[in-house]
Amino acid sequence: MVSEVNAASERRGRSREKLTTLVQTRSETLSLYSELASQRPFEADEVTNQALQEFCQALIDYAASAHFQLYRYISDKLERRTPVLDVADKIYPQIVQTTDSILRFNDKYQDVNLLNDDRELLVLLDADLSSLGEILAERIQLEDQVIGAMTGKMH
Repeated sequence: MVSEVNAASERRGRSREKLTTLVQTRSETLSLYSELASQRPFEADEVTNQALQEFCQALIDYAASAHFQLYRYISDKLERRTPVLDVADKIYPQIVQTTDSILRFNDKYQDVNLLNDDRELLVLLDADLSSLGEILAERIQLEDQVIGAMTGKMH
């Protein structure tokens, strides 16, 4: 009995760690998103180029953190609470769609050098960043459902 309680306590501790990592990477990504968006109208300069590269790196770290830490933790059955599993099962297909969009944005912009040959992407960046902002907002709402279930603060 005591070992079962300890095991459950350890699992909850691990899930809290994963949530903390997710929220930290998400906050960093949103901060860098805002920094990049504040560069509008975009120009082929070092500041915009650097902001774009930092944002792409944070974006991938965030997507990986959510996907490979939190959702793998749930899918590997390390999370046993039914409300968490129910919410995760319901929203996971939508999370996958947002991850695909994040990866497409990153693939398009991660190796861009606005100072050289990639100036034509500068024209597309504004619209792509706006679309990505909507996708990130959707993803955050979905993640918050999982976080609410895991912390017992479901809405």
